[in-house]
Amino acid sequence: MLTLNNGRRIGENAPCFIIAEIGANHNRSLALAKEMIDAAAEAEADAAKFQIYSAETLYSRRTPRHSGYGKDLFDLIKEIETPRTWLPELADYCAKKGILFFATPFDNRAVDELDEVSSFFKIASFELVDLPLLRYCASKGKPMIISTGLANMEEIEDAYLACREAGNEQVAFLQCASMYPAPASILNLRSMETIHRAFGVPVGLSDHTRGIHISVAAAAMGASIVEKHFTLDRTMEGPDHPFAIQPDELKELVRQIREVEAALGDGRKLGPAPEEMEFYEKARRSLHAAVDIPAGTLIEPEMLICKRPGYGVRPKFLPLLVGRRAARDIAADEWITWEMV
Repeated sequence: MLTLNNGRRIGENAPCFIIAEIGANHNRSLALAKEMIDAAAEAEADAAKFQIYSAETLYSRRTPRHSGYGKDLFDLIKEIETPRTWLPELADYCAKKGILFFATPFDNRAVDELDEVSSFFKIASFELVDLPLLRYCASKGKPMIISTGLANMEEIEDAYLACREAGNEQVAFLQCASMYPAPASILNLRSMETIHRAFGVPVGLSDHTRGIHISVAAAAMGASIVEKHFTLDRTMEGPDHPFAIQPDELKELVRQIREVEAALGDGRKLGPAPEEMEFYEKARRSLHAAVDIPAGTLIEPEMLICKRPGYGVRPKFLPLLVGRRAARDIAADEWITWEMV
């Protein structure tokens, strides 16, 4: 179970923690970043998340081009860096809007900067193997949410132990497929349970698929956290806009997850809910008179019929009713109660 400084708990028996991943979709416009926070808060997401990196400490200038992008990765990252000077203002703005602020640090400097303004951290899938970064981040003593795209169980265990060695057991892992967008066929949602069983920590999904249905399915399977990339407009320029969800979809994602949570219940099967009582009484079957039964008549099986409503003796007690005498006249089609025999 993770506990944030506002008292919000993340884990079993707590509501799914829904993250609007703004990332770099602000297009280096502070005004746009604030508009996105507004939209995330209006949708009732729990948190708005950003990414804090510098091209110089993230990519070698010698990195080959990725087939999915039209420019060098170093140049691409340089163009979409979140200005670090924004952090205090973004954190303050989120607080005013009633939504939690946090971000993904990609270097130690970012960890220090975020430690001043955020109550928890997110580690990206690609950084899971950077154990020195994880140890430094974990040393701050704040909850950590770690994505596991590309990782096998050994690498996840390495990350988990690195955090524990730094004295931090407030860890959650997110299943993730590191493609943008990701096909549903590689999501492997069942691995959330595998990770939970192995480490006993909260688990969830960082979802890069199109649409919201996979995230809703993850919540139905018990995800404690759902993270979804978010944009105001998928047609905007930038690498993460095309597969992100828009404000109306984020609002619908939150609505559906909350509805699914309400539907899951507590697992106890105790009979009708208060809202079902009218159907319980009127639409269930009970024992009725199939014919007129005069007072004093010995009741035979052929005199009885099971039909609605359920005000009479329950059908399972038919053998106990047979052989008794009618205490009064019972009209055909009248439900039979114990007082009548």
